[in-house]
Amino acid sequence: MFTGIVTDLGEIRTVDARANNLSRLTIFTRYPREELIEGASVACNGVCLTVVDTGEEDGRTWFAADAAAETLAITTVGRWRHGTRINLERPLKIGDELGGHLVAGHVDGLAKVVARDDMTDMARFTLRAPRALSRFVAPKGSVALDGVSLTVNAVTGDDFTVLIIPHTLTVTTFGTLKAGDDINLEVDTMARYAARLMETR
Repeated sequence: MFTGIVTDLGEIRTVDARANNLSRLTIFTRYPREELIEGASVACNGVCLTVVDTGEEDGRTWFAADAAAETLAITTVGRWRHGTRINLERPLKIGDELGGHLVAGHVDGLAKVVARDDMTDMARFTLRAPRALSRFVAPKGSVALDGVSLTVNAVTGDDFTVLIIPHTLTVTTFGTLKAGDDINLEVDTMARYAARLMETR
């Protein structure tokens, strides 16, 4: 489990296509190599990936992770290339502060950025969720977008808005996000269970 609080801005080092529609990704990070244990999880733009190797290059730490066909199909991972910047978060430990909300790292689908409005000290993003997922998005509820825990401000049909503060614009990929971009969306687990309970009543 994760909290949606990004702790590093990683960079794709290499993407290697392998058999059975598998991709081996290597990602530069500021995390200490000794803390990246093989078998551990790292949320990469909201996608939970497993560390399978680590190393160092030119004084920079990198870790490797494999992305399977399902991940490549429903997330932005298949579009990552050398130099792509991604939000990173290591998993929650018992006793850690839960600063965002509980995020599983299981992306539900892609939301599209409809508009970006830059304002004094912040930016407002309007996004469009897939119809099958928009019913789980509610005003004042939580969503994870590219692994960032955010509060929904308003909802109109399949569209919803979020406000991004300057700190988040600086330390995540939201600073370069623009209209037309796709972004990984994970809906709030509680909203999913609530909807399921209503369906089965």
